[in-house]
Amino acid sequence: MAGAVAGNAPIYLDYQATTPLAPEALAAMQPWLGDLTGPTGWANPHSSHAVGRKAAAAVEVARGDIAALMPTGGRVVFTGGATEALNMGLRGVLAGQAPRRKIVTIATEHAAVIDTCLWLETQGFRLHILPVGTDGLVDLDQARAAIDGDTAIVATMLVNNEIGVIQPVAALADLAHAAGALFLCDAVQGYGRVALPQSADMIAISAHKIHGPKGIGALWLRDGVAIEPLIHGGGQEQGLRSGTLSPALCAGFGAAAKVAATRQQDDAEHLAALQQAALRHFAGWQVNGSLDQRYAGNLNLRRDGLDVSRLLSDVRGVAFSAGSACASGSGRPSHVLTALGLPTEKVRSSIRLGFGRYTTVDEIERAAHLINSATTSQLGSHTG
Repeated sequence: MAGAVAGNAPIYLDYQATTPLAPEALAAMQPWLGDLTGPTGWANPHSSHAVGRKAAAAVEVARGDIAALMPTGGRVVFTGGATEALNMGLRGVLAGQAPRRKIVTIATEHAAVIDTCLWLETQGFRLHILPVGTDGLVDLDQARAAIDGDTAIVATMLVNNEIGVIQPVAALADLAHAAGALFLCDAVQGYGRVALPQSADMIAISAHKIHGPKGIGALWLRDGVAIEPLIHGGGQEQGLRSGTLSPALCAGFGAAAKVAATRQQDDAEHLAALQQAALRHFAGWQVNGSLDQRYAGNLNLRRDGLDVSRLLSDVRGVAFSAGSACASGSGRPSHVLTALGLPTEKVRSSIRLGFGRYTTVDEIERAAHLINSATTSQLGSHTG
């Protein structure tokens, strides 16, 4: 599949926001989107009749394919997305954690973690947010000092969704366990692409970040980790998540995970080539966050004095962003870049480029030409 999009559509460089649906995922979904005159793929997987059991079997095949990329000794619970999975993990496990009342997380976490933790503060928990350095990485000595005997859970993102840095999650999990706490990993941007922390207690993932469909995610739970339900009702999903599962979404998720498993090395090599091409063609830009401890499919770049809002408007031929899609309408400067110590003017002069499996080197080069031309024109007009 050459390129993410065809025809006159913009070059797509926003893979952290979402990824193109893999052909294999679409093919896996289609039998479960049947109509009244065709196959009974639309059957309820929680029904006990034959067509319901067939749908349930497809769900379990998908569950197995997703679990194959997880650590051993756990189970996959389907959710409506990673935000729900993170809420389920944090709120569900903390419901039974008295007398431990402390939560430790990092300043650059996704809003799904930060905002949930802030809500938990209103419920009597104490929140400790660890700072990061100018490279976007947490200091393990500061983490060691913060994670103590009162800590119930440590929640950390594997790959940052804005700057792509890879946190030392295995070491953080060890610190959590040494203190008797649990470790929750937000692996949305890393699952299927970056090594997962094998000692994590919970891992949250999303299908549409690995070329699967939107509207489905999962929470992996290590054996022995008990949580309370977030959504009450029929208890369909292992008693933890009520509501009818979609066999089509599950099948698409499973197929995307299976492809990720088989293509992991090829995808990594392709991303490395794309990253090198991007660094060459954006040589005049500064990289936000560590370049060494970084997922190769992300570059967060800045040019001082640049008005990124204007740049986004000027460059219609490339789909890229100024930060997280989840916060793009807030008008607030990125909390991630701010946590790196960047002043507001530098935050607002930063762009995020995300690329992946279906991006070509030619697309990187053409996108760089369009973005650099518009940048030179804008900065030149400032000094003219």
